[in-house]
Amino acid sequence: QVQLVESGGGLVQPGGSLRLSCAASGSIFSINAMGWYRQAPGKQRELVAHRTSGGSTNYVDSVKGRFTISRDNAKNTVYLQMNSLKPEDTAVYYCHADEHYGLGEYWGKGTLVTVSS
Repeated sequence: QVQLVESGGGLVQPGGSLRLSCAASGSIFSINAMGWYRQAPGKQRELVAHRTSGGSTNYVDSVKGRFTISRDNAKNTVYLQMNSLKPEDTAVYYCHADEHYGLGEYWGKGTLVTVSS
C-alpha cells in the first residue's frame, strides 16, 4: 500500500510561481513513475507531467517550458515547479504513482492551485 500526500497549492497571481510537492509513503520500493494530473473547473482531468524513477519525463504541451517535474528518489517525493502561471492553470492538481509491472496505482487527494489577480 502506498499513500501520496500533496502540498504547496494555493493562490498565486498570473506570472507567478508555485511549487507542488508529493510525498509517497508505505510500500514505496516498487514505484516506477510519479507524476501530476490536474482537473480544471468544468474540464476533464489531464496528465500534466510525469517522471520515472530512471529520469524519463514528459509534459502536456500547454505547460512545456513553464513547468518542471523533478523527483527525489531517496525521499520518494516528486515536485512540480510551476512558473509563469496563467489563469488557465487553475485546477486541482493530483499526485499519481504507479508501480513496476503494473502492480498498483495510487492517487493523492489533490491540492488546489488558483491563478488569479
